[in-house]
Amino acid sequence: MLFIIIIGFMIASLIVSRRLKNKFIKYSQTPLSSNLSGNEIAQLMLRDNGILDVQIISVEGQLTDHYNPKQKTINLSTDVFHGRSAAAAAIAAHECGHAVQHLTGYKFLNLRSALVPIQNVSAKVINFIFLTMFFGSMFMNNIFSIESSILIIIACYTVFTLFAFLTLPVEYDASKRALTWIHSRNIVTESEHAMAKDSLDTAAQTYLIAALSSLATLFYWIMIYLGGSRD
Repeated sequence: MLFIIIIGFMIASLIVSRRLKNKFIKYSQTPLSSNLSGNEIAQLMLRDNGILDVQIISVEGQLTDHYNPKQKTINLSTDVFHGRSAAAAAIAAHECGHAVQHLTGYKFLNLRSALVPIQNVSAKVINFIFLTMFFGSMFMNNIFSIESSILIIIACYTVFTLFAFLTLPVEYDASKRALTWIHSRNIVTESEHAMAKDSLDTAAQTYLIAALSSLATLFYWIMIYLGGSRD
């Protein structure tokens, strides 16, 4: 049953990702009334919040936008960097929302950032475990027992799940900051604000599905371990 749920989350993730891309394309076709580009909007939002040490750069790809707290860069995809639409405004302001979180010491962002090194190690460990399992239990038994391997997998997915759920308040808060600012700054009209909100709400759904999927996978491995223990 849990396996079916996990497959369901994978399908839901693909559907929502497709919807997000379609909405970005749709809302990119309507010119922004303020005629500001994503780059210009990001610069203005940073300046309004007294952030002078964050660089805005253009990166390749679609929906590859992200904030890098270590390098203090807001990375906007080409379509967002140069775009003059509600979709570009929403994404640019959202990424600036992360920079504002960083400046103000938003606790969930700090917790997630602290977990990044642990998650990276967990990803390497679980890849090693899965590769060893793939090439045969004979090799696995020389390194770890099956029970120990499953416990390691559970520990790794616990980290992944915690990281995924910490991501939710970080993303929702950044969107809230973005929507509030573009409205108060008259960057968008009422109809454009609705488009921006719809874009960010759809993006948030991808994070929610990822968190629930990670939780379901964690329970899946816990059930496998408990089933093996009873044997």
